[in-house]
Amino acid sequence: MNLKQQFIDIYNEHITRQGAGDLLKYLLSDQSDFFEAPASTRFHLAYPGGLLEHSLNVYHCLKDYLSRDSVQNTYNLNPGEESIAIVALLHDLCKINVYQKSFRNVKDEQGKWSQVPSYDFQDKLPYGHGEKSVYIISGFMKLTREEAFAIRYHMGFSDTEDKNNVGRAFALFPLAFALSTADMEATYFLESDKD
Repeated sequence: MNLKQQFIDIYNEHITRQGAGDLLKYLLSDQSDFFEAPASTRFHLAYPGGLLEHSLNVYHCLKDYLSRDSVQNTYNLNPGEESIAIVALLHDLCKINVYQKSFRNVKDEQGKWSQVPSYDFQDKLPYGHGEKSVYIISGFMKLTREEAFAIRYHMGFSDTEDKNNVGRAFALFPLAFALSTADMEATYFLESDKD
């Protein structure tokens, strides 16, 4: 099964609240490049479909993290399947329509310069990172407070966010910490050598 169909199947199986169908229609429409966009300009999965692949990687990493006994029994973190799918699959909707194809100069092994395909970041709706994803999703369906905070703070301490706010969000909404952990695991361990 291809990645696009895997995403659609997980989405349709688990995300059923009012507005979910309209959000999926938007993602599939020509108004969105979600399924073709890279995950970054050049740091991880910087190729067509990278954003889709990253979203699925985060979903699987989050499912794995949440399956641990200590997470379920000691931390009492047991979100429903719908919340898991929403925060993992949709946390980076802020990256829709922001990467434009371009070229950059690189040296080859002989020291000769050449142009290689690359991406430029051009955000026409500069609303932040996690907060922009929350904003986009909220235009289609209602998020719980924990889902909104998880998506908003999924970059954790690696973003430019006030570190006190990140820590407080993680303490108040453990799903935010779990999603941030899954995002970092996917980015730095699963995806770091794929480019």
